[in-house]
Amino acid sequence: MMTKVLFVCKGNICRSPSAEGVFRQLINDAGLGEVVRVDSAGTHAFHIGEAPDARAQAAARKRGYEINHREARQVSADDFREYDLILAMDWEDLSDLQRQCPKAYQHKLNLVMRFANEYEEATVPDPYYGGPEGFGKVLDYLEDACQGLLELVRKRATQYQAA
Repeated sequence: MMTKVLFVCKGNICRSPSAEGVFRQLINDAGLGEVVRVDSAGTHAFHIGEAPDARAQAAARKRGYEINHREARQVSADDFREYDLILAMDWEDLSDLQRQCPKAYQHKLNLVMRFANEYEEATVPDPYYGGPEGFGKVLDYLEDACQGLLELVRKRATQYQAA
């Protein structure tokens, strides 16, 4: 059984494509690429069709993640049904998702930092209006959160294989 994870931020050009890139690399390295599907989207339509922010791409590339293949998209009604976990970067994104999401799927929504083990911050800060150092901080947070998330999907995959 496949586990489907959707990362969400405001415009889908900084944080959520970075999370997607980090998590995709982790699941591939763990040999889970066949049982975990990962994607990203934005709560708003600001950047639909655009590539990730050049600063996000540069920061990701420095750490060995490729995110340049992404095109920004907005969360769709189908996403709430299709994905098992829909992980927001901050409280505003989570609130936007909660307003859009049908009641039957609200349990799928959470903050990505819920899975962090090293950092105690509840949210991933938006680096868009800051300097390049903000993009490195975003990756620090996302690497931590995605490592915790990897443990969850690994357990899930193991449980399904055993059943």
